[in-house]
Amino acid sequence: MTMTAEQATWFAETFDKLVANVGTAVLGKDEVVRLVLTSMLAEGHILLEDAPGTGKTMLARTLAATVKGTNSRIQFTPDLLPSDVTGITIYDQATQKFEFHRGPIFANLVLADEINRASPKTQSALLEVMEEGRVTVDGVTHGQYRPFMVIATQNPIEQAGTYRLPEAQLDRFLMKTSLGYPGRAATVEVLSGSAARDRSAAVHPVITTEAVADMADLATTVHAEDSVLDYIAQLCEATREAAETRLGVSVRGAIAMVRAAKVWAAADGRHYLIPDDVKALAPYVWTHRLVLDPEAEFTGATAEGVISAVVQKVPAPTRRGVPGTTSEATTDRLSGAAPASRAEARAQTAGAGAAAGTGAAADAGRGAGEA
Repeated sequence: MTMTAEQATWFAETFDKLVANVGTAVLGKDEVVRLVLTSMLAEGHILLEDAPGTGKTMLARTLAATVKGTNSRIQFTPDLLPSDVTGITIYDQATQKFEFHRGPIFANLVLADEINRASPKTQSALLEVMEEGRVTVDGVTHGQYRPFMVIATQNPIEQAGTYRLPEAQLDRFLMKTSLGYPGRAATVEVLSGSAARDRSAAVHPVITTEAVADMADLATTVHAEDSVLDYIAQLCEATREAAETRLGVSVRGAIAMVRAAKVWAAADGRHYLIPDDVKALAPYVWTHRLVLDPEAEFTGATAEGVISAVVQKVPAPTRRGVPGTTSEATTDRLSGAAPASRAEARAQTAGAGAAAGTGAAADAGRGAGEA
């Protein structure tokens, strides 16, 4: 079943409401909030590389309050044990039975603060739950909540007493980005309301966790034309063949891109993918998955530069068809210029789809065209 144009419009309107609600507490960071919400609805996890005091905890709390979910914060330290994260089985003398006491990982949104300060053994405790959505303790498997997302942070400044995240664990994160400091106007607004220690406490829920799970399921029905999937595969192969890399984007990375791009398209009011979705998300979904050649890195090569070069080198599919033609609004977003409004962008896209006679039934019958 393919998402319909009406469902895409509802998805985009709900997505914008979520962004606006989080924006009441996390000021001036709408684009980062959109990326975090995209990760959550794609049922992935996000890594924030940021200095302390940029609002990462506030982001997690506000997002949890917006979706009426639970949140927890784990401060990773060198002496943190895996059981401190997942939980532990304790013998109850009163009942003469072993009881499992859930750890802080059992929440809808988990903030793993300074994850690189914990030992590799503790870091590995996250692998199963991040990939499979379950925790196994003493041979017993415990299901995780849905939605579930880990927002992990690491400090790029201080490296003393830290353990570098292995590539296998970095690959588990759907995206990597930075929250960064707010602009001056947002900073002034934060300072004017500094009497409120927790701005997230005033945030009211917009949607329930059950509805978020439904949105995640709906996003998977966004149509992906074979030519767009082939474009993603070509980009992945190009990163592996690049002279600057020792390790390119894996198949898991390609799957992550498809999942994220479908949510990104639906959030823009479209029920189909276009190459611009892939281009917009490539720096966030793929940069942290590359392992650069030491000599190339010594000469100044960066993962961001490799991704940028690959996107420019590999030609995007351009055959004009029913849905899939790049709209001016989408092009403006990719070039850094803001469209007149998201409502206008959706109206342009919906108008193009209507003129061509598109829709869910047409998508199923004709293959839905191509970007």
